[in-house]
Amino acid sequence: MTKKAAIALALIMLLIVAWGLFGEGGATKIVINGEDLTGPLKGAVGAAGLIIASIALFCAAIFLAFVFAGVGVFVLGGVIVAGLVLAGFTFPFLLFILVPLAIVWVFVAIAGQGS
Repeated sequence: MTKKAAIALALIMLLIVAWGLFGEGGATKIVINGEDLTGPLKGAVGAAGLIIASIALFCAAIFLAFVFAGVGVFVLGGVIVAGLVLAGFTFPFLLFILVPLAIVWVFVAIAGQGS
């Protein structure tokens, strides 16, 4: 499952790079010292910048995958707690439902620590 997802994401990234190289090449202007870049190296300079940017984005994606794998559980828990607090402030009449849910949540957390 993970290999298939990785291959699919790599193919999508390659399609985006190809689209940027061939489809939207005329939308960018490279200006050096106030003059547009012209000549035979114009495409090479633009392609090199796109390749470097895609490599940097790929490295950042790998780094974030490892960071969020460990931190993601805590972030998700924090989002849930913040959502409960905001729901409590926004809809005070729902407090009668939120309090039993919080008690059940605490019991489940305590029971989950034992296993």
